[in-house]
Amino acid sequence: MTDRLDLPDASWTRVSPKYKWPEMGSYLLSGLVVAALSAFTWFSGQWWGFAITAAILVITGFVVGFTPRRVRAIGYQLREDDLLVRRGILFLRFVAVPYGRMQLIDVNRGPIVRALGLSDLKFVTAAASSAVTIPGVPVDDAERLRDRLVELAESRRAGL
Repeated sequence: MTDRLDLPDASWTRVSPKYKWPEMGSYLLSGLVVAALSAFTWFSGQWWGFAITAAILVITGFVVGFTPRRVRAIGYQLREDDLLVRRGILFLRFVAVPYGRMQLIDVNRGPIVRALGLSDLKFVTAAASSAVTIPGVPVDDAERLRDRLVELAESRRAGL
């Protein structure tokens, strides 16, 4: 049985490996805050209060530990008629965004990713539910990609 989502001849452009740091920091901070809040259950004197906190810390450790692999799985490919975005390890997600449907290409640079020299590209299409994002793209590559995609989108909408 072949995997229909597997694209053997695809040449994927990966996001920057530096993107793992803001992702890991975000998950670690969230996990520690939830663990600190769960520490209030310790005052009940029951064993389950300690077990909840321990479980939260273990889950946070696993999530933070798998984040570098999850970041390596994010990639994109410029094809003839569309942009193909791939993400996920266990649950693979492939999204094809036709160039002619792109209405807006938004480049975001938050303070942490900006300090690492990275950007996030968000693509807005005619469909209200589509929110395709490529995170962790180096600034120069993001600007070049944005300009190239705007050029492709305009030519496709013009029917050239």
